[in-house]
Amino acid sequence: MPLRANLSVLENIAIVPQYRQNMAYEQAADLAWSLLASLGRAECAFKRDPDLSSEERFVAKLLRAVIRTPSIILIDRPALLLPDTHYPPFVSATLEALADKINECWIVDYPWNEPLYAPR
Repeated sequence: MPLRANLSVLENIAIVPQYRQNMAYEQAADLAWSLLASLGRAECAFKRDPDLSSEERFVAKLLRAVIRTPSIILIDRPALLLPDTHYPPFVSATLEALADKINECWIVDYPWNEPLYAPR
């Protein structure tokens, strides 16, 4: 899902538990801050979508999914999401940092890219 352009990264992540769990903004924002900090991305918290790098946008979208603690996270063709990044190590490092928050992650990519990813 695209980010809401009128919201900052922090607000884009925090809006999920506000909407889904009726969580107060302060509590949801604290949770979003802790997720951003766990990836070393707190500096992008107040940026809006047009000002984000592809890596920051990927992290924001991923954390928006992670904050719901879903059973499965699906990443569809990461090369499209990270055109300026050597994406396999970036995606692996990001998922590894969130390993305790993700139950299962599926990466959908072209078959010839399968060796780029460790099994999850």
